[in-house]
Amino acid sequence: MTKSIYITLLVLCCFACKKDKQVVEAKSVRVEKLTSFVNTFIGTDGPGNTYPGATVPFGMVQLSPDHGIPGWDRIAGYFYQDSIISGFSHTHLSGTGAGDMYDILVMPTNSRSSKKIKENNFKPFSSFSHDSETASPGYYSVMLSDFGIQAEVTATRRTGVHQYTFPKDSLSQIHVDLGYSLNWDKPTETYFKVVDDKTIEGYRMSQGWARDQRLYFVINLSKSFKSYTLLSEGEKVDSPVKGVNTKLILDFSTSENEKIVLKTGLSTGSIAGAYKSIETEAPSFDFEEIKAEADAVWNKQLQKINIETNDVEKKTIFYTMMYQSMLAPTLLSDLNGDYKGANDSIMNAKDYDRYDTFSLWDTYRAAHPLHTILHPELVSSMINSLLAHYNETGLLPVWSMQGNETNMMIGYHAVPVIVDAYFKGIKNFDAELAFEACKQSAMDKSRQIDDYMTYGYVPIGDDHENWSVSKTLEYAYDDWCIAQFAKDLGKEDDYKYFSERANNWKNIYDSKSTFMRPKYKDGKFIEHFIPKEYTPYFCESNAWQYVWSVPQDIEGLIDVIGKESGFEKKLDSMFSYYPLATDKLPIFSTGMIGQYAHGNEPSHHVGYLYNYIGKPWKTQEKVRQILETQYKNAPNGHCGNEDCGQMSSWYIFSSLGFYPVNPAQGVYSFGSPLFDKATLNLENGNTFTVLAENNSKENKYIQSITLNGTAIRQSYITHKTIMEGGELVFVMGDQPNKKDTFVTAPSSQVFN
Repeated sequence: MTKSIYITLLVLCCFACKKDKQVVEAKSVRVEKLTSFVNTFIGTDGPGNTYPGATVPFGMVQLSPDHGIPGWDRIAGYFYQDSIISGFSHTHLSGTGAGDMYDILVMPTNSRSSKKIKENNFKPFSSFSHDSETASPGYYSVMLSDFGIQAEVTATRRTGVHQYTFPKDSLSQIHVDLGYSLNWDKPTETYFKVVDDKTIEGYRMSQGWARDQRLYFVINLSKSFKSYTLLSEGEKVDSPVKGVNTKLILDFSTSENEKIVLKTGLSTGSIAGAYKSIETEAPSFDFEEIKAEADAVWNKQLQKINIETNDVEKKTIFYTMMYQSMLAPTLLSDLNGDYKGANDSIMNAKDYDRYDTFSLWDTYRAAHPLHTILHPELVSSMINSLLAHYNETGLLPVWSMQGNETNMMIGYHAVPVIVDAYFKGIKNFDAELAFEACKQSAMDKSRQIDDYMTYGYVPIGDDHENWSVSKTLEYAYDDWCIAQFAKDLGKEDDYKYFSERANNWKNIYDSKSTFMRPKYKDGKFIEHFIPKEYTPYFCESNAWQYVWSVPQDIEGLIDVIGKESGFEKKLDSMFSYYPLATDKLPIFSTGMIGQYAHGNEPSHHVGYLYNYIGKPWKTQEKVRQILETQYKNAPNGHCGNEDCGQMSSWYIFSSLGFYPVNPAQGVYSFGSPLFDKATLNLENGNTFTVLAENNSKENKYIQSITLNGTAIRQSYITHKTIMEGGELVFVMGDQPNKKDTFVTAPSSQVFN
């Protein structure tokens, strides 16, 4: 009997230990730090143009290392193949082709090195090794080997925080350079005032891609500097000073491994706003605490999607793409709402945060639809920011940053972003004002919209970047969005007018070549026309890549190209007709699969078009091919510019198994899910789970689909269904399912 009791107790103990172990393991799963799966170096090599430095989601500060050497590869200040660092500036663009920002360069030095080189305009610099470099969301660290200084940076929404660990040296210094500029950026007026031996205030006004940039700052130091040198155009001056090329050098004596923390509060409104940024967001000099807070903020955002997979590489790519999808738009307003408006006045955002850095030609396609799922509360501020730009200028933004319109790229693509948000029930913006803004932007006479209204298309012009075909197609899509908006608001005349304009794509379709073809004002098509050529009539693309840009009327496009087999054959050719070695390809023609260019946005929806002709297995093949070949867990992991979240958002959507072909329709077309399980933890408290049973690299074909336990025969899911929560189950196999018919949502219908 004693033996039996002993055995029973032993079993119970073992069970308890096992149970405790399971609880511990369960807890470890629940608190898994998803930031550990983010590789901020993806895109820093090759054409990605990303930066590896410290920021928080949609923050004002992007504190990142600069090599200090200009060039296309260093658009974001940093290029993985380089080996020097000239400092850490506080603002950067993520994955664009625009060389701007780089405000307020900070660089620690000491007596160990005084090397200068022409390539970085003779700025202080240090060599470094990737072996001594590390980064994670909200944090970057590197050993500046020439000085023996460990540099670390982190950030809050409006404050950049540096920590420098110095060796023993009586000539340690920290340089703050407002005259530093790179690529297109140039300072126009700078200002320094040394307030006391731990506080500096000032501003940097600059022009570049954005013509009137204003950044006010306050710097707080954890240690008093013993002396300083203030320079203007290389000459010593007294504080305060205004100039163009100004620089402040702070002198310290440091002991071995002494740490100095430097905090830089930013504002686009005033120096007072910059003080408030530091006081509110980074009141202490506890670098580790601020770093931990940044990590926690990122981890909370990344937890909005939990994926389950044994493939660590794919998991790393996924969470890095989530991270990069939240680097833009960026915060523009102060804690009190002040910001530099697009009318060059100090404006105030009441009851919302003002954002800018809207790369709309890129991001209207997938990034903004993704935000409506993951960040609907933030989208409300984004829409109000677009409307603020309208109130300030009379037009919606085209490509805006730092309170400026750059007019880069084409279309009036704030329209689909607003209309999509409206139909998805995003709250707290004025719908009547939003419609007025959309209509005014579509009736403006600039950017050849006047010709578009006169002829029903944009004709060939003499401009270096005429982009006539692309403009016609992009305008027509935006017009469809306005028409749907008007219809829902009961504006029948506007609905009819913009519905007619939405059909303008037909005016440039050439039935002889089966392409969209440039057209003269007299209605004649251009004589010399080779669809694969890159000409001034297509925006960063060719006729192959733009023929599919009719997301509002895919059925109509299928009819004119050939409903029986013509459309399918043309799609097949898109992915198989590769450029010749002798073809001249522009810098943006990257990620090529045939004529499909995943490195540039007009191609992004094309793989999903097989769904519209009843061949979903071909969509599944193409989407998996793109997912597997165009993204890597490596510095050159992007096949093209990341473009402020568009490239990453395509990956997030497509790996989940669906994508917004028509971005303002409220519908997502099915592709091929990459992960065994993905759970979306929605802001409204609901969860939406995507399961892929029998999933593998070979099993890329959907065999059957159930939604909340009910079999469905459709190749799409609505936004409303996702937000209500539930479970979507794909059963996968290694052979195409050609026997079942999967119905596709009409591309011209809004689902709200």
